[in-house]
Amino acid sequence: MGTVRYIVDDTDNVKELHKVVVHQFQVGDVEDPDLYAAQPLWEWQESEPGKFVMEHAIEKPIWKRHHNSMTFGHEYIIVAELESKKLSEFYLKWGKSGNNKIR
Repeated sequence: MGTVRYIVDDTDNVKELHKVVVHQFQVGDVEDPDLYAAQPLWEWQESEPGKFVMEHAIEKPIWKRHHNSMTFGHEYIIVAELESKKLSEFYLKWGKSGNNKIR
């Protein structure tokens, strides 16, 4: 799990928000990795877990690229901030990796 923060809504209820990695994938050693990552990013966004995250995320999810020195490729992650109840629902439906496998 990532960072946790708390907010107070209009009705003075405290909400616990978690910033977590909701999806990750690899792209090989290519000249323009962002161009090759566009299709998997779009496919995830249009999938059932992707639609759930896009609908329930506190702010728009972001993606980050990291260089993988073992494979000389690139690793992409999608990070979203979800309320604890919605995060639990996400984990129960799709697991921590977002692919229907609870680990």
